[in-house]
Amino acid sequence: MPFVKTDALSKLPDVLVVLTTQWRASAFGFAGDPNARTPCLDRIADGSLWLRQAVTPHPFGVFARAAFLTGTRSPGNGLRDYYDTLPADSRTLAHAFADSGYDTAFFGKWQLFERDPKAPVVGEEHARVVVPERRRGGFGHWEGFESGFLLNDPLLHGSELPQPTRFQGYQSDVLVERFLRFRERRTSSRPLFAVLSLDAPHPPYAAEASRIQAKDPESIRLLKGTTRNGEERSIARRELAGYYAHVEATDRAIGRLWEAWNPTGGLFAFSSVHGDMHGVDGKFRKGWPHEEAVRVPLLLAGVGLRGVNDDLLVSLTDLGPTLLGLAVGKGELGVDGMDLSGCLRGGESGPAQQELSMPSVPPFAKQCPYVWTANRVAGRTEVFPESGPSFAIEHYSKAEFEA
Repeated sequence: MPFVKTDALSKLPDVLVVLTTQWRASAFGFAGDPNARTPCLDRIADGSLWLRQAVTPHPFGVFARAAFLTGTRSPGNGLRDYYDTLPADSRTLAHAFADSGYDTAFFGKWQLFERDPKAPVVGEEHARVVVPERRRGGFGHWEGFESGFLLNDPLLHGSELPQPTRFQGYQSDVLVERFLRFRERRTSSRPLFAVLSLDAPHPPYAAEASRIQAKDPESIRLLKGTTRNGEERSIARRELAGYYAHVEATDRAIGRLWEAWNPTGGLFAFSSVHGDMHGVDGKFRKGWPHEEAVRVPLLLAGVGLRGVNDDLLVSLTDLGPTLLGLAVGKGELGVDGMDLSGCLRGGESGPAQQELSMPSVPPFAKQCPYVWTANRVAGRTEVFPESGPSFAIEHYSKAEFEA
């Protein structure tokens, strides 16, 4: 039978989530980072809720993505190790929105299907893995890639592309254009829930960033608390020069997306699956329980949102149920996620603490070398390593940079 849009469905907003990778919560002009050129996201933030205490439940991509999509933290969602896959019978945000009358779409990085542990993590082999339809998390339209970190000339496959097909250009630009093309061609009258999943600003930091010239590494102002070791500071500056080029390039792509999306009046969320230490406390990359790795940006825009307390605790695990609550009035998903829509509309208090963890140690250099769990409140994180004594991390109220 053809779908007939009811009056109730006609009032449901479209919902778009932009999920980046390795974007620090502090790496924006609006957040006070002197290195970050983010004019588009600065404008978006000016009319959005900025949830300053947002965190990832797991500061590593595969685990965070699974937790976001299912509302259940690892290993309860089926992923304990880096190469684990999202179980085929997992109930995801796509199923929940579809049950409420939505069409659903996913574009970009998946990282939840099978990857050969012996293959290079960066390169075409993982990018050429074809994700079967039944392993695409229930999304009605799916176009993306398993992994591979190809920041330029990505290989995409999916609902309309049976085999990996190369698209010329910067990955963030390509995915934004592919999503907008899909949206313009839609004939369905159903509301749309979509996820746009971007690799940037994840390494390789030296990759070309849509013709944006990287800064002189010596001009980079490091976060206070960055290692005093000269060699490590040089590494941090060199990597950050490329990192901020990808930040700027992806900000520009999101600006084009926003220009097309904003007039619709739908719900819009921007976040990242984790941050990056970049030399703070002598540490690099992610997996660590420290703020630079676990804090993520979270901007929400849409009708009916009000100001929130800067200490409101929210996790990516909560983002799905909260969007459901804002869109359809009922936000139930998974075991751990909380519907915080009442907090965003005003009148309700948030959770007392956040639970974070690294369920395993991924097999890569520079990452955190131990398994841990943690309890986090606005000013402090208590960390419990699998072996060794517990310790506390005191939080900054605002990121500060060296002179």
